[in-house]
Amino acid sequence: MPTEQRSARLAVLIDADNASAKIADGLFEEIAKIGEASVRRIYGDFSSTRSKAWADILSKHAIIPQQQFAYTTGKNASDITLVIDAMDLLHSGRFDGFCLVSSDSDFTRLAARIREHGVDVFGFGEQKTPESFRQACRRFIYTENLLPEATTNDTSAKAKKPLESLAHASKIFKRIMAEMETDDGWVSLGSVGSVLANVAPDFDPRTYGFKKLSDLVRKIQALDVGQSDAGHIRVRLRPVPSARQAGK
Repeated sequence: MPTEQRSARLAVLIDADNASAKIADGLFEEIAKIGEASVRRIYGDFSSTRSKAWADILSKHAIIPQQQFAYTTGKNASDITLVIDAMDLLHSGRFDGFCLVSSDSDFTRLAARIREHGVDVFGFGEQKTPESFRQACRRFIYTENLLPEATTNDTSAKAKKPLESLAHASKIFKRIMAEMETDDGWVSLGSVGSVLANVAPDFDPRTYGFKKLSDLVRKIQALDVGQSDAGHIRVRLRPVPSARQAGK
């Protein structure tokens, strides 16, 4: 009888000073798509009003608080403790990946150090997160995409707007597709997605208002979308009309 494949074992480390408690539900739903959140720790001064929102939901998500009192202004004991714990967990050899939840570029070196050991790092932070930290992660998810959507009954709530425009997505696809040479110009969407994950760790269809990559590419005017003989979605850069064709 075949054994059931084990989910990736993940260590989730949250910087309470640089992450909003509003993302908690979406955060753990997203992490569940990656693997099992075996360790769930959050770092901050929970005696302060700033971290109270997290303190109120710790039990709901079985998050273990690591209390760090702010004894000295300008010294972030929480960050230091998070890094120490991350290295201890890394050297235990028990984890397949780390989820670092913060918008602080100070964790760039930590992410790079973990990946040097061949362990995946998934970053979660706001869109303002410096590129250095985003690029140091295997994948980086904007926490704005994890916020709960307004319910249809809440007429006072504004609809969530995309974080970026289709024009921004189009530039990325043009750059990626130009480097993927094929005989007829068509490339499978799966191949494009793999390259995107390597080149742009923070690329996410939700950033542009779409849940699926296939839905996004159909809205980008610079791309033609079709199907292979096997029924798989494929894309190509839309041919630019020549001057003669444009004049007709």
